[in-house]
Amino acid sequence: MSTAVTAGPQILRVPRRLLQCQAPRRQGAVAACSLRARRIQLALGILWLLDGVLQLQPSMFSRTFVTTVLLPSAAGSPGFVAGPISEAARLLAPRIVVFNALFAAVQLGIGVALVLGRQVRAALAASVAWSLGVWWLGEGLGGLLGGAASPISGAPGAVLLYGIAALLAWPPGQSAPADRVGVFSARAARSLVALVWVLGAALLAQPANLAAHGLSSQLLAGAAGEPAWLASPIRDLARLLGGGGTAATFAVMVTMLAVAIGLATGRFLGAVIPLAIALALAIWWFGQAFGGIATGSATDPNSAPLLILLTLSVSGAASQRPPARELAGAQ
Repeated sequence: MSTAVTAGPQILRVPRRLLQCQAPRRQGAVAACSLRARRIQLALGILWLLDGVLQLQPSMFSRTFVTTVLLPSAAGSPGFVAGPISEAARLLAPRIVVFNALFAAVQLGIGVALVLGRQVRAALAASVAWSLGVWWLGEGLGGLLGGAASPISGAPGAVLLYGIAALLAWPPGQSAPADRVGVFSARAARSLVALVWVLGAALLAQPANLAAHGLSSQLLAGAAGEPAWLASPIRDLARLLGGGGTAATFAVMVTMLAVAIGLATGRFLGAVIPLAIALALAIWWFGQAFGGIATGSATDPNSAPLLILLTLSVSGAASQRPPARELAGAQ
């Protein structure tokens, strides 16, 4: 049995069976929940493997990692955020080769465990713990307290979204109800991901982001250091926007709020999910330059791929009990 979110063009159909806990009767709800959790685990594991590989880039084994990755994350943050980051940088700088090898090993270890399905709960728990630590000491809480954080450039921080994805990927127990998404009920999971979208919209409402040249400045900053084939279209868009970035930023805000409402209510998902994916992909390309992977100094693919993963993880979650006749048939 296979159902789909059918609204919108055929090409935008989203297979609900991949994500929904309501299984065919012969499989049972727990089996379907496990299948969905396993697919989230695989996607998250691949992202962790990518992070580990990026951590093995030559620049990461030099002081460049400290000066261009760690210290900039403290800029504009209050003392309780910037202070520990500065101390961590001072500790790491003379021993960066050893520490960076450890960082890479942790990320690769989590990725391997999730992809192979070995010690999954331990790997997911490590994902949450590592994400919170890096979000503070490596990303400065995503710059949320600096007054200019924007989802266009990656706020609230990719690594925080890794932790949320790990909670959504938590394997269900044998007695788990049919509407579980990781450690959450379906409603709570959708509300949590909707909150991430709302946070993005709220960050865009900051004066620095609503300024006339705010969006074009963000795009140009994201294109810095990128190869010409990637930087050129981003710079072209920035020039096209010029001083008219306020209207474009407002349009992105409204779109993010629409996605959040759709996820929170479970309504119009056939239109909301493709819209969310399209917006995230546009942000990943033009705002995040694919995470800066082509520069040789990126530590992750940035937040947009994680935003897509979170959205797909909850898009097919059952919000109501299965019909009585299905329950009877499953007994």
